[in-house]
Amino acid sequence: MNKVPKYKLYFAIFDLVVLSFAFIFSAYLVRYDKTIELVEFLKVSYPILILFFIAAAFFIFIFQINSLYKINVIFNRAAHLTAVIKSLYYGTLNVVVISHLVKSSDILDSRLIIFMFVIIVVPILYVLRVEVGRRILLRYKQQFNSNVVIVGDGTTGKLLATKLLFENPEGINILGFVVNHEIKEKKLNGIEILGTIDNIQIINNQFKIDEIIIAIDDINYERLLEILDLCNSLNATVKLTSELFDIVTKKVSTEKYAGIPVLGVSPHYSNNLTLRMKRAADIIFSSIGILLLSPLMLLISLFVKLSSNGPILFKQTRIGKDGRSFQFYKFRSMTIDESGEEERKKEMINFIKNNGNSGEDTKIVNTSRVTWIGKIIRKLSIDELPQLFNVIKGDMSLVGPRPSLPYEFDSYDTWQKRRVNVLPGCTGVWQVWGRSSVSFKDSVVLDLYYVNNMSPWLDIQLIIKTIPVMLFSRGGK
Repeated sequence: MNKVPKYKLYFAIFDLVVLSFAFIFSAYLVRYDKTIELVEFLKVSYPILILFFIAAAFFIFIFQINSLYKINVIFNRAAHLTAVIKSLYYGTLNVVVISHLVKSSDILDSRLIIFMFVIIVVPILYVLRVEVGRRILLRYKQQFNSNVVIVGDGTTGKLLATKLLFENPEGINILGFVVNHEIKEKKLNGIEILGTIDNIQIINNQFKIDEIIIAIDDINYERLLEILDLCNSLNATVKLTSELFDIVTKKVSTEKYAGIPVLGVSPHYSNNLTLRMKRAADIIFSSIGILLLSPLMLLISLFVKLSSNGPILFKQTRIGKDGRSFQFYKFRSMTIDESGEEERKKEMINFIKNNGNSGEDTKIVNTSRVTWIGKIIRKLSIDELPQLFNVIKGDMSLVGPRPSLPYEFDSYDTWQKRRVNVLPGCTGVWQVWGRSSVSFKDSVVLDLYYVNNMSPWLDIQLIIKTIPVMLFSRGGK
């Protein structure tokens, strides 16, 4: 389990208390006789309190998405206040919409209560979070100091170390460098060299390492991922700054140390309990999705049948978790292929892999074979809906890397095959932040970012962000 810095935990607890109080007090002021004391109100209204607590927890999720637990945002007053206002706006809007649709209670559906909530919570968060909390953290940041080692002795590592020495509002204590290969120098930029990466376990036993920042230049993916695995075997948070993962920093909001983007690459969950919870969530939500979307799927089935000869579903062998093959389902969007189209795709994919892709597009589509209904369902990505049955079967998850074709998998480099360490997904990082606009290699890097950062927070965020991608047909073909 990834270590959570104490300051993040403190801020999250504070936010949960403040938001819950603001909801409860706003309801008390609006809906109840002022002669009733607040304590008495709490005694008789505990079912509503549970609803308020859930709403407050939902706001914590919105705060997480808007980077309100990243230390570079917390220390920057302007960015901090902007993120608070943005989070409250989107959080309140979502609470209103959800309460209106569900109509489980008229409490959250009251505009006056929502208005009072905003009036109460904004000044509290500004004063206690943006001003007081930020200053307390700055003043006592030594108590939250992270003992950090920097893996890498090149330009990136030296630059990061120098900036952290002279511009260090984050309260980072640099223990020293860990180098990729043995070198003669004992110090770099006045900072001690602790040893080589192969001895990282011994170094960790000698020092109390809280965080490892990997910042190695001139390295290939295979070696970088080996080092990442080695560092993740320790009880320390692992972060990465590397040009090999530039596509992630361009697409994803990341934490910054002294202005330098760093990616969290510590596994957030990989134990049996959390994976079973993910599986349970997959079954529950895919079953609900099938039930709610069944009229739409029946309508699409009818149109597919009328559009051209052939089956309603397109079935294809794909590669799933640990390299196992399975039957992948989609609504058929093209006429039946009788001319060796798959062989031409193999040749094109091999060309892309062997020659690189500058490319704006790695998706290979023979548009002459796409049917009229196929153009619509592909554009909206609703040809993917039958994959909900793949989720029920256990071949796929709702969120994960896209499943590859067998000949794609066979042509992968060793490091690229890490994509199959988890169940493939109906949606994922590539679909939301990349889709048809990134190269093949970058799409794999985005998937590897998900594999190393897989968490309930990220899954929910990706599912929510998939909806506008589908509605506005971003990248669909």
